[in-house]
Amino acid sequence: KSLNEEENRKQFGKCNHSHGHNYKVIVTVRGQINPISGMFMNIYKLQEYMREAILQPLDHKNLDQDVEFFADVVSTTENLAIYIWSNLEKILPAGCLYKVKLYESDKNFIVYKGE
Repeated sequence: KSLNEEENRKQFGKCNHSHGHNYKVIVTVRGQINPISGMFMNIYKLQEYMREAILQPLDHKNLDQDVEFFADVVSTTENLAIYIWSNLEKILPAGCLYKVKLYESDKNFIVYKGE
């Protein structure tokens, strides 16, 4: 939003104009395995966390118009990974979130570890 049309075109190329993606998100968690259950976290519970932190706020949304975070943040894949990390970190057990891998396409992806 801070760049004019020419600067946007130069910076973002064909991604300069509104377009859609079918993102794929891989979330990696870590922690001590419970010797009784054999799990750190029930995978169905992780799916619930992901549904709350990722699908509910983002699915079928125009990031720039429908997601408040992107009102002042450029909606790049990198910033989307940060947004997802932040949402997950708020609801997952403390310290267990290890990595968010976000695919924009089959060949383009971002890995974010909270850094």
